[in-house]
Amino acid sequence: MNALKERFFEVLRAVLPIVILVVLIHFMVVPLPSSALVGFLMGAVAIIIGMTIFLVGIDIAITPIGTNMGKGIAFSNKVIVVVLAGLILGFFISAAEPSLTVLGNQIGTVTGNAVSSMFIIGVVSIGIAVMVVIGLLRIVYSLSLIYVLTIAYGIIFILSFFTSSEFLSIAFDASGATTGSVTVPFLLALSTGIAGLKKNSKTSEEDSFGLVAIASTGAILSVMIVNIFSPMGELTGSLEISVGAERGFFTNFGSELISQTLDVFIAIAPIVIIFSLFQKFKLKLPRRQLKRIWKGLGYVFVGLIVFLAGVNAGFMNVGSLIGFALAEQNSIIMLFVVGFSLGFVSILAEPAVSVLTKQIGNVTSGSIKPAAILSTLSIGVGSAILFSTMRVVIEGLELWHFLLPGYLLAVGLSFVVPKVFVGMAFDAGGVASGPMTATFILAFIQGAAQGTPSADILIDGFGMIALVALMPILSLQIFGLIYHLRSIKVNKD
Repeated sequence: MNALKERFFEVLRAVLPIVILVVLIHFMVVPLPSSALVGFLMGAVAIIIGMTIFLVGIDIAITPIGTNMGKGIAFSNKVIVVVLAGLILGFFISAAEPSLTVLGNQIGTVTGNAVSSMFIIGVVSIGIAVMVVIGLLRIVYSLSLIYVLTIAYGIIFILSFFTSSEFLSIAFDASGATTGSVTVPFLLALSTGIAGLKKNSKTSEEDSFGLVAIASTGAILSVMIVNIFSPMGELTGSLEISVGAERGFFTNFGSELISQTLDVFIAIAPIVIIFSLFQKFKLKLPRRQLKRIWKGLGYVFVGLIVFLAGVNAGFMNVGSLIGFALAEQNSIIMLFVVGFSLGFVSILAEPAVSVLTKQIGNVTSGSIKPAAILSTLSIGVGSAILFSTMRVVIEGLELWHFLLPGYLLAVGLSFVVPKVFVGMAFDAGGVASGPMTATFILAFIQGAAQGTPSADILIDGFGMIALVALMPILSLQIFGLIYHLRSIKVNKD
């Protein structure tokens, strides 16, 4: 009960700034239809309840499952087991990610199903599975994270010259969306479980991070490769802007609950089946611990349904309305200010962020405080949304103008920043782009693109998640460099 209460106030503190910001925007910048505002507020209540239940489930189910399965894989001491486990877990964990489903649905809607949701989920999940295998083998054989990421992004850089503008945005967005509320806790726990068996504590600490970063490159690579070898021609898209919930929030919420129940069941079922098989043939966990995990999975199931229903029934629509109104009014400066502000506060509401900050605190024995990480991530994500709004309104400003120098700088910093911060930073890139970003802020940017005559919603409306995934990498690496230099100074004094 204490855990539930603690998580509730944690989520309340996270979501409240977004609610306050949107209410201020309503009264001072963009007056929203009453039905939209009520739907947003009711959706926020559902999000708080759902996220609270979900995070408790993560603590008592998903994290222990990932840790125990990681240990089970490592104990086998067989490469074939690592490879098969990585492929199976990587595919189904990615396919279970709600943010990827939301992005896939949005791509399908905008392109008129020329690129279907199932196509995106399938292609991305295959790429994630392959790179999870490489990430696990890196931990087992103590390979350098820096070199693995350098090679991966080097290949991405080469492939980008042959990838269409539309699919370049989709590829990087898929990378960010696939590392969210389900994937991140599981992969973090999986890597911690394997790395924790190493005798060298320093190596174990460094290897606890980086699996999420390596896995996320698989999404980019797979989408790029499919586009290069199976080109679909020039794609066009449009977005229908809705002014509010015509049937009322509760009717929409009820429909979403029914719809999300099936989707979440399909998403969670493979994880349950895989864990059950591991439990029967390998883990043999005590009955009391097993009962607690099953209870936690129930929390995850219910929490995700309520959370996603709240997002889709009222929360997401307001984002597109605000973006569209500001762009249509040609309020460029205000679009920039609102974009940065939304990015700054939205990261606080991402479920996976609290998981990562807690993990960082545990690994560093509390020397790095969660508040410092959250502040750094907020500035990074705020800047990412600002850059995204700039892409929408400034003609000729393309995604690669940000991604190319950004990732070159990120790879370069990897060679001078302490290794443990490298893994943290690249993992944070995936963590920052979770369900809140893939819904509310994606809708905001696409609404702005729809309201800007010179913008292409398929090119400029996507790519935002890619920037959200990049900026925390740079901001945390810079944070790590400053932290390292200060530590050296303190030791000298």
